[in-house]
Amino acid sequence: MSTKAMYPSSEIGKDKPGFSKTRSIIEAAFYGNNVVKVNTLKEAYNLAKNSPGTIVTDMPVYRGEEFGLDSDARVLLFNDGAITGRYAAARRIAGEPGVDCEALDKVAMDAIYESRWKTMYHAEVYAGLDPEFMVKCHLLIPEGEENILYSWMLNFQYMSDEYVKMYKNSKPVGDGKEPDIYIFSDPQWVPEDRPGVDFSCLSDPAKKTLCYFNTSTNCACILGMRYFGEHKKGTLTMVWAVANRNGYASCHGGQKEYLLPDGRKYVASVYGLSGSGKSTLTHAKHNGKYEIKVLHDDAFIINTDTCASVAIEPTYFDKTADYPTGCPDNKYLLTAQNCSATLDDEGKIQLVTEDIRNGNGRAIKSKLWSPNRVDKIEAPVNAIFWIMKDPTIPPVVKLKGASLASVMGATLATKRSSAERLAPGVDPNKLVVVPYANPFRTYPLADDYEKFKKLVEEKNVDCYIINTGDFMGKKVKPADTLGVLEAIVDETAEFKPWGPFSDIEIMDWEGFVPDLKDADYVSQLKARMQDRVNEIANFATAKGGYDKLPDDALEAIQKVVDEANTL
Repeated sequence: MSTKAMYPSSEIGKDKPGFSKTRSIIEAAFYGNNVVKVNTLKEAYNLAKNSPGTIVTDMPVYRGEEFGLDSDARVLLFNDGAITGRYAAARRIAGEPGVDCEALDKVAMDAIYESRWKTMYHAEVYAGLDPEFMVKCHLLIPEGEENILYSWMLNFQYMSDEYVKMYKNSKPVGDGKEPDIYIFSDPQWVPEDRPGVDFSCLSDPAKKTLCYFNTSTNCACILGMRYFGEHKKGTLTMVWAVANRNGYASCHGGQKEYLLPDGRKYVASVYGLSGSGKSTLTHAKHNGKYEIKVLHDDAFIINTDTCASVAIEPTYFDKTADYPTGCPDNKYLLTAQNCSATLDDEGKIQLVTEDIRNGNGRAIKSKLWSPNRVDKIEAPVNAIFWIMKDPTIPPVVKLKGASLASVMGATLATKRSSAERLAPGVDPNKLVVVPYANPFRTYPLADDYEKFKKLVEEKNVDCYIINTGDFMGKKVKPADTLGVLEAIVDETAEFKPWGPFSDIEIMDWEGFVPDLKDADYVSQLKARMQDRVNEIANFATAKGGYDKLPDDALEAIQKVVDEANTL
């Protein structure tokens, strides 16, 4: 099996794989006599359907019997209350400077003790959809939170006969030393003063919530968090950490394979923040110009030796803002969160979406939504596209040199929203950086830097920056971005040296040709590149240098700034 759940007596004990302090606290809770095992998706559906507050819509689950549901299953809606999004401030990651694991372990111990008075549900899923990489994940969550449990089993791969067989025949991860992932969650948790428990170790300023990850031993504790997204991304956080330890680049982005008329395959990976256009690019059909296979638009991993890629989850957790009532895409909904409901003219309960009730309404969409989905792309990845909203970058540039290619991913940037209220003196044009578009990293940033550098340096993967925002006040439209992508795939794109930059090439795109004689443009270009230098320098000191990058990263981006200063 891919991860380990059962051990011979000789492998059980102190300092042996799978038996750390935090893990021993969390895993033991799964075997309590107050725990009820939920074995099938059908069981989870019935529990969620009958959970107080669930809205059972009259929207049928399309072809639900194909993934373990009854043919009369309906889309379930559940609303969380005032909080409708993830709360990064609650995250505590073992191994990072300033994280007091001793105190956090006691918070977890006390929360688990208090859960003894509740019926707890235990569910299992697989993350990773190919025998090359499959991880078994366990969730323990109290009665009353059945909708989180059901959505979690839908979001990842429930234990169908097909995948159980696949898992048994799958490759052991980490030579059989990686244990299963265990996540204890109690959304109903309220901190109370008790002997031996000190809540000052919580990073939540209000000291009311906690997402505690000990990814080196594959366990987590989520307390006071009702939002399903905390459980989805919390699980992905753990899976990506396992992948990172075992030679994979962990990817928060989308990937697709183009089959070209001459028989060639072109595999493109796109990385961007929410709203950057990564899903649009991943699922774009290009007017039928190519035969396309989609791996996923949110979570996958790349084997840095073979360059093959594996999807982590089968379904899609999408915002409902752009899917109004009656939208054809709603046919593929499985569950919905933080939306409203009403009666249609036939007296049937329908979802009310478009973020009327609150921001960040969400839904899990079936794998069937994308008819060209695959779980693995064997063909090696050809190109990485960092999607940014940097107004000084034209619609596309090509990066030469592995260090520059990777450091640009480490400084993946977007522009601040005009809706933000900024403190006096803050530059409204300063880029906001989220390395590799992944805010869920629980290991040093240098790990990602080296893996993406390896793909470019050793595996000859091309690297580009695509700007999907505006270029000096002119909007880059989806047609521009798709046109650029098609030119690259078709090998008709003509890149040439860009001004004084020795490691950046440009492709002229009508209406977006940068003028290096324009003093205002050059000034902004220098400032935005300097922002990146500052970010890399900050990584070296923030969090005690936990995310410090190798010297060649700073050298590569400093070289760009030095060349810009010759303009």
